[in-house]
Amino acid sequence: MKVVILAGGYGTRISEESQFKPKPMIEIGEYPILWHIMKGYSHYGFNEFVICAGYKQHIIKQYFADYFLHTSDITFDFTSGKNEMIIHNNVSEPWKVTVVDTGLNTMTGGRIKRIQPYVGEEPFMMTYGDGVCDVDIQKLVAFHKSHGKLATLTAVVQKQQKGILDIGEYGAVKSFREKQNSDGAAINAGFMVLQPEVFDYLEGDQTVFETKPLERLVEDGQLMSYRHTGFWQCMDTAREKTLLENLWASGEAPWKVWKD
Repeated sequence: MKVVILAGGYGTRISEESQFKPKPMIEIGEYPILWHIMKGYSHYGFNEFVICAGYKQHIIKQYFADYFLHTSDITFDFTSGKNEMIIHNNVSEPWKVTVVDTGLNTMTGGRIKRIQPYVGEEPFMMTYGDGVCDVDIQKLVAFHKSHGKLATLTAVVQKQQKGILDIGEYGAVKSFREKQNSDGAAINAGFMVLQPEVFDYLEGDQTVFETKPLERLVEDGQLMSYRHTGFWQCMDTAREKTLLENLWASGEAPWKVWKD
């Protein structure tokens, strides 16, 4: 099952860093938050990724093109008149990464629609490139398979609102609305599992996935929620970046489910 990651937005609320790079490439510790997200999926055996890039997409492509440079000791040997590169203590991941330029101003639903050829007629996972979580991906996928609906999202309870969910019996989503200044409701944390039929709910580049498509899925009784009571945190602001940095530096980052 492929993992689709939305990584094309401008990141205007953390512009002090996103003016230089895409928000998913902003580092927590020495690694982009995108890397942290991918490591989490990889821990559960999901190693094929489709990155929906846009704003400064070349930086994401360059990062993976030069991945060995970021993770290994390297000798550059010019003694023979050539530029020979010798990689030591090769540290690589079992990843297959497809980076797709989904446009500069494309909305979230439009970005997902654009990568349909890379996903095909198979179920896939989707999440946002700016949030980390310790959700058990295997259990999430098992829950999705158990109910037979088209879409599952991970629901957490946070004070800040990111798309409000009204959840009924057995986890069925009864209504969906975008964030408001309300309190304590379950929110959409991403980490979704989607059937390929979801592409039919997406129109063009200006489709915002979190509005009409999710609302239509609710109306059709096709959206379910997987309740997660553990850690989840997005990185919208400099304050949230500092929070994640401090957790990582402490050696007790809750989202670090993998072993070194």
